Amino acid sequence: MTQIPFNVPYIAGTELPRIAEALKAGKLSGDGAFTKRCKAWLEEKTGCREALIVHSCTAALEMGAMLMDIRPGDEVIMPSYTFVSTANAVVLRGGVPVFVDIREDTLNIDETLIEGAITPRTKGIVPVHYAGVGCEMDAILAIAGRHKLHVMEDAAQGLLASYKGRPLGTLGDSGAISFHETKNIISGEGGALLINRQEDTLKGEILREKGTDRSRFFRGEVDKYTWQDAGSSYLPAEIVAAFLSAQLEDAERINQMRMDLWEGYHARLAGLEEKGVLRRPVIPAECGHNAHMYYVLLAPGIDRAAVLSGLKQRGISAVFHYIPLHSSPAGKRFCRVHGSMAKTEDLSERLIRLPLWNAMTEEHLDRVTEALAALL
Repeated sequence: MTQIPFNVPYIAGTELPRIAEALKAGKLSGDGAFTKRCKAWLEEKTGCREALIVHSCTAALEMGAMLMDIRPGDEVIMPSYTFVSTANAVVLRGGVPVFVDIREDTLNIDETLIEGAITPRTKGIVPVHYAGVGCEMDAILAIAGRHKLHVMEDAAQGLLASYKGRPLGTLGDSGAISFHETKNIISGEGGALLINRQEDTLKGEILREKGTDRSRFFRGEVDKYTWQDAGSSYLPAEIVAAFLSAQLEDAERINQMRMDLWEGYHARLAGLEEKGVLRRPVIPAECGHNAHMYYVLLAPGIDRAAVLSGLKQRGISAVFHYIPLHSSPAGKRFCRVHGSMAKTEDLSERLIRLPLWNAMTEEHLDRVTEALAALL
């Protein structure tokens, strides 16, 4: 039986020649020609003030937390249903992630619960755009404006997705993007911080360059560079940027391939939704998603472990997703919860992510959905 893996990294086809070009140029550390091409592509496509290419989305989130100026004891509101890097970025600065529940339709943070979680220690909000579907950003930005809070978007899954026509990652003060091999556009490991406020651009460059003004030196703005502020080494190697540049320049086609597969799943699973055994993803009208993942929510009472095991026995690798952070040992130690986490706990235990990678075929989609139907 041929296995259907959960993910297969997509190769656009020009990655190796570009890596060879980087090797030939003899510039392998950060901020070479390919890093600059990736930066320019992101700035043009998203319209952000500045895009800083970094070695991971985790790095981008950490830089965003530093731009927020998180100090010990400061609180940052976010969902518990997210990857650990979202919370770690705050914890590493001595801050306290404050978890609120998620919406049942999109699994994004419930914007109606945010204001009630605000205290005098609240410094910011981190909306996480789950599955590349935008949070209700108008409401979140209005709350942030009323209370003078920073907004950092965790748009790890959100490249080329939008909210009311605006690219995810460009609505808040900053936005973190991932190029991990499981994302739509990849470089193995990699990320970017989109900076949307002019006053943060220089500080962001300094943070990324180990706390120095080295970027200004290379632009000829200062005659030497020195240590200016706290920072770290967040640059990717040039061969990573060379790989990424090939992906970015083919991004529209890559996303369309994924969208076709997503639509294929959506059509095939409509009947099971009508029977009440699962629920398909919900995409609000104001959101332009990017087909980052296809997940289903099993009906209450269905044994998810049995379904996953049954799929595995049929040669299909499907997975669950996040374990809610508030239930983890570190979450209990470093964070606090505001209000009920009932939806987070319920939905996270019923969710299954189906295989989705660019070289999947109609036959693969048939096998996955037919196996799911048989098990349900």
